[in-house]
Amino acid sequence: MRNESEQSPETIEEQLKSFLKQAQASFVMPSASPAPEATPEVVDSEIGDRDPLQPIREFDSKPREIRDYLDRFVIRQDEAKKVLSVAICDHYNHVRACIDSLDVQTQEYAKHNVVLLGPSGVGKTYLMRCIARFIGVPFVKADATKFSETGYVGHDVDDLVRDLVKAADGDVELAQYGIIYLDEVDKIASQASAGKDVSGRGVQTTLLKLMEDTDVSLFSQTDIIGQMQAVMELQRGGGKAGGAPRTINTRHILFIVSGAFDKLAELVTKRVKSSQIGFGQADDPDKQTLDYLHEVETRDFIEYGFEPEFIGRLPVRVVCDALSSDDLEQIMLSSEGSVLKQYRQDFDGYGVQLVVAPEAVREVAEQAHRERTGARGLMTVLERVLRDFKFELPSAGIKALNVTRDVILNPSQQLSDLMEESTAIRTVVLEQDLANYATRFEAQSGLCIEFNKPTIQAIIAACFSEDLTVSGLFGKRFRDLEYGLSLISRNTGQTTFRISKAFVLNPGKALSAWVAKSFQEGNA
Repeated sequence: MRNESEQSPETIEEQLKSFLKQAQASFVMPSASPAPEATPEVVDSEIGDRDPLQPIREFDSKPREIRDYLDRFVIRQDEAKKVLSVAICDHYNHVRACIDSLDVQTQEYAKHNVVLLGPSGVGKTYLMRCIARFIGVPFVKADATKFSETGYVGHDVDDLVRDLVKAADGDVELAQYGIIYLDEVDKIASQASAGKDVSGRGVQTTLLKLMEDTDVSLFSQTDIIGQMQAVMELQRGGGKAGGAPRTINTRHILFIVSGAFDKLAELVTKRVKSSQIGFGQADDPDKQTLDYLHEVETRDFIEYGFEPEFIGRLPVRVVCDALSSDDLEQIMLSSEGSVLKQYRQDFDGYGVQLVVAPEAVREVAEQAHRERTGARGLMTVLERVLRDFKFELPSAGIKALNVTRDVILNPSQQLSDLMEESTAIRTVVLEQDLANYATRFEAQSGLCIEFNKPTIQAIIAACFSEDLTVSGLFGKRFRDLEYGLSLISRNTGQTTFRISKAFVLNPGKALSAWVAKSFQEGNA
């Protein structure tokens, strides 16, 4: 006979189901009794018939086609586009062959893993996002600095592969042909030290296993819910043939790593210049330090702090060049992902048309180039220039903003001049806002407030002088208006109130006098 304090298996099952439901997870508890046959799930025919691997099966793009696609979004980086296009085509042609033929899967094949070198903001991440979108495979991007060797504080590099499964909406088969992009990889170069380098060499060692061919568990050791699900799946036979996969193989996952590699450029420069001594080769005076990255060799990576086995699994080396002011100008004018297009859409959302003159575009490009953050500098400059315009114009009734070079050079003065020139428009907008406020006030309180022309002028003047909207002014000056008028209405039955100019100038005193008078009338 069961002890009263002992819970039945059914009760425990329900409690666990409830717990996992709150954690946005679910599983079926194994039962001592035989499980009924699963009822086939009804799936929409269009979704059910869709083959997630179809984009890969039908992949037949040529390197030039990929290059042309990238040209629509990324300015310059011609050599990088060429190298990446060839590497991507080679990789996914092999993947397609593996899907179609089991014999090809068993053959030895060296992956075209890529290392991208170049300063910040030159389009490294954007290149890879565009390529992943073009092919139709899941894409995951992460910073190498957040990872540590397994067993230490920090993220586990295996989480990269699990994130790829999430990006594929849980489709393990599709995820195993995805792309993992790891930025800031130059920061995990091992440093000479007496202690354990858990963020350098250890991470490289774990990563090189992923880049080669290994099985990764779909459930992290730190994922309690995932571990419970895995145990339940195993107990009910999920590990047998036909059950849900519990691991993902990394053999066909393409790994792209990138970084600025500033110090690496210095190492290459030193090596190249030292090799020129005594051979009569003149150094190019116009050649910058970053230009020497094009001559990087494996020994340079090793001296920089990378393990030979790690850098050996990155056979494709691509250098992205720094962007000039001319390049930044072209990005704004030609790229389909132009930040200028984004700002036009932002202003369109406020009903304001943004028109940018050619000389203004040029000035933005020159200022962004001085930021030394590549294409990211464009947004830095535009945000600095246009932020106050975004704040002021939507409430001012101004429907167009013409951005000239003077606006870029002195945005504060140009905004002040524009607001002063648009006083008449702003006045009309405030009058309409006041009428709308009165309508909302009546709907909320059941009381009607009316304004004569001098009162309207006084309210608008107060809005200008205090830099407030109508709602802001009433919330500041007339915050007790609804309560006071409600008292008067209760005492006298009055529901319509005419607000005078004197009331606007001293609302506290005027409202108190009205309330006192209403009590006197109510007691009479």
